[in-house]
Amino acid sequence: MTVYDADFWERHYGTLDPTWGTAPNPAVSATVPRLRLPAGRALELGAGHGGDALWLAGRGWSVTALDVAQTAVDRVAHRAAALGLADRVRAARRDLTVDPVPPGPFDLVLGSFFYVPARETVWRRAADAVAPGGVLLIVDHGSVAPWAWDPSAHRPPTPEELAESLELGPQWLPEILESPKRDATGPGGRRAEVVDTIVAMRRQHQG
Repeated sequence: MTVYDADFWERHYGTLDPTWGTAPNPAVSATVPRLRLPAGRALELGAGHGGDALWLAGRGWSVTALDVAQTAVDRVAHRAAALGLADRVRAARRDLTVDPVPPGPFDLVLGSFFYVPARETVWRRAADAVAPGGVLLIVDHGSVAPWAWDPSAHRPPTPEELAESLELGPQWLPEILESPKRDATGPGGRRAEVVDTIVAMRRQHQG
């Protein structure tokens, strides 16, 4: 079983093509407009090379982009500066299995394919930083791609199962629970149909 710890991610980004992941995740760019959120403050967990963070910043969001790999953080900061978005993107290294979540409130907390040990616990702590009326958005693998690191992994949870595992409480309502299919391109240009798991939970105003 793959252990998605800090060492794993630093090795991963140290060998990854710097241009990989610089475009927004299709599920994120398709889902965020449906959330009817005005551009505000966003927090991204596992920002990678910054495709989602930079896409949000280009649409007026102020984004705190976190990753456990310093290599990824440096590349996000470099691209933000190159695109004239440095004033809207704060890239920082943080190991959320041990470090605190940045203080909110954030209008949007999101992560695309965010894998760390005990990640449900991390998601719950991150949810505490969501402002009332804000959204926690998770984009996850809903199928195992042919090029997956761990093709023997167990069946990914459904959107409903993932939402339930978060145990967020009655102040949270599911807004989007979907499993769309898309054509994806993996290493070496290999293509396959994959399934995304999309979970969008909205925090309700009190009273």
